[in-house]
Amino acid sequence: MDVDLEILPGLSDRRAVVGWMVLAFLLTFLVTRLVTRAIRTGRGPFRDASIGGVHVHHEVYGIFLLLGTGTLEFTYRPEPPWVQVLAVLFGAGAALTLDEFALWLHLEDVYWSRQGRSSIDAVLVALVVGGLLLVGANPFDADDADSEVVLWATVAVNLLFALAAILKGRVVLGVVGVFVPLVALVGAVRLARPGSFWAHRRYRPGSRRRARSEARFPAGRRTRWDALVDLFTEVPPRHAAPAAAPPTRPG
Repeated sequence: MDVDLEILPGLSDRRAVVGWMVLAFLLTFLVTRLVTRAIRTGRGPFRDASIGGVHVHHEVYGIFLLLGTGTLEFTYRPEPPWVQVLAVLFGAGAALTLDEFALWLHLEDVYWSRQGRSSIDAVLVALVVGGLLLVGANPFDADDADSEVVLWATVAVNLLFALAAILKGRVVLGVVGVFVPLVALVGAVRLARPGSFWAHRRYRPGSRRRARSEARFPAGRRTRWDALVDLFTEVPPRHAAPAAAPPTRPG
């Protein structure tokens, strides 16, 4: 018997699956941040997991979920409601993995450090992509295209613009631009951030473009994106373990 698990009425089957995936991703990320904060501050029943004295990060569970759901999807191609179940598990696994993106980027535990902000960047970018897929933005959908050659040529040019935007340090514009061509073009033609790969390769020290870039993006400049990331990266004080009681002397 088929079970209707659509989140919103009127969504196509494909977008409904994306909806379940995005919802699971968002909820898992929020719950994970609450749990890790509780562990750090010593509140609640939560504790760090360890095996043989080795701390097991939650990205490990996420990686296994991604591997398992991917294998099941490609092997069995399940029908509803199991495809929605796999979407939920995949979204949860992706959230657990990307929440520790900074750890596998820097190969060290930087979860609560400044470098750990890149995990939030990765999560928010993934949510942007999921949201765009949910509303139906898909640059690779050839169903309505008159010519596949024209379609793929357009996609290739748009991806080049999106890549240029990302290399200029405008990651959000680049990612959104994959789905919205005009955004990719805007990101590609705008000035690169001084710390970006593009600026290091194309803006020579002392050049006018380098000076313009540094004036446009001075050190310490904050954006609305930084304010959004701040909502999840405030570092709570570390919970201090209770000191062991001194040994008693025999009476």
